[in-house]
Amino acid sequence: MDLQIAPASRLRGTVAAPPDKSISHRAAILGAMASEPVRITGYLDAEDTSSTLAAVAALGALVDRRAGDIVVRGTGLREAREPGEPIDVGNAGTLMRLLPGWLAGQEGRSFTLDGDASIRRRPVDRIAEPLRQMGADVQATEGRFPPFTVRGARLRSISYEMPVASAQVKSCVLIAGLAAEDPTTVGELHASRDHTERMLARLGAAVHRFGRHVTVTPVDELVGGDLHVPGDPSSAAFWLAAGAIVPGADIRVTGVGTNWTRIGFVRVLERMGADVRGDLEEHPGDVVVADEPVSDLEIRPAPLQGTVVEGDEIPLAIDELPLVGLVGCFAEGETVVRGAAELRVKESDRIAAVVDGLNALGGSAEALPDGFVVRGTGGLRGGAIDAGGDHRTAMLGAIAGLASREGVRVIGMEAAAVSYPGFTDDLARLQA
Repeated sequence: MDLQIAPASRLRGTVAAPPDKSISHRAAILGAMASEPVRITGYLDAEDTSSTLAAVAALGALVDRRAGDIVVRGTGLREAREPGEPIDVGNAGTLMRLLPGWLAGQEGRSFTLDGDASIRRRPVDRIAEPLRQMGADVQATEGRFPPFTVRGARLRSISYEMPVASAQVKSCVLIAGLAAEDPTTVGELHASRDHTERMLARLGAAVHRFGRHVTVTPVDELVGGDLHVPGDPSSAAFWLAAGAIVPGADIRVTGVGTNWTRIGFVRVLERMGADVRGDLEEHPGDVVVADEPVSDLEIRPAPLQGTVVEGDEIPLAIDELPLVGLVGCFAEGETVVRGAAELRVKESDRIAAVVDGLNALGGSAEALPDGFVVRGTGGLRGGAIDAGGDHRTAMLGAIAGLASREGVRVIGMEAAAVSYPGFTDDLARLQA
């Protein structure tokens, strides 16, 4: 579906952030591992998260949707059912990389994971290596791509230093560590989103943080209980970007999760000069907090300056980095993102997508091996951008259209439904 986005004559109002995709995936997976029912409120109803519900059902969990809530009756930590066919992860990279952590501890059983064409281009070697060290057998296509098979085993504990910051790899190893013989520790170069640690603590696991290391202690079971999914800051980021670059915009996004590991983009916007208001969580130190903070966020446009995003900021804004490039088109000077090679193995090569897309719309962007440089040109002319099946590229194109001089035609706008099914409805509401 193609959608023509006209320049915004006004962009004002309030929208509710859709439920967090990352937290929804984790809630369903950990709920399926629990020995007692887990009630999930606010679960995201989207293509990716539906794949996760189908996957845990294939492994023996009972999934009951009721009045907007999800109740998952799990199999227990070590009792996942071996399905008779491959588990279809669809387009869900988080599901593909977290689920094997559970499957690795299913001694004597084998599980094959597969997905769509995009998933088959996304590597799994980063989770395969630590799982092999723990004793599981992981066999991947060409050594690193789906479809791949996990053969469960009695797991050893390890201390694993991640070569690249990745919340998905960290989560996979911590989940596997629940079924290991002794405590398992993961070290990361830079802090990444900590939703898995918080959720494990809430479900009864012993999780401890020591600086840049996280340790989980094996358990016999995860307890049940209630899990709430707050609004997704990665989805809210599109409206924050719009509020920063559309003249006269005045936008309020309600119910946004403001976990300190997810608000890197907000911090970057503030540094560039944007006027953002809301309660943002501060770094809690070594304490593992079991709950997710929530706040409303308001934004209004202001003069913007280019900036550099690198190092510790990269994993805290990994999904929003393309929006940094978009905002950079409207800032004075250069905006540089580096140290973000992970963007090349998302749903698409997002470095290429943002550079090619912005240049096609009249911007001035240059690709780096691990990021990009955007030179502020005072705005964008407009034109057409192909989402290429990537939900975030589709929504970036729409926001670019609102702030452009001539409008933008987004080719493949339907991709937004992967994470934000109501995006075009909210867009119309803000324009009305």
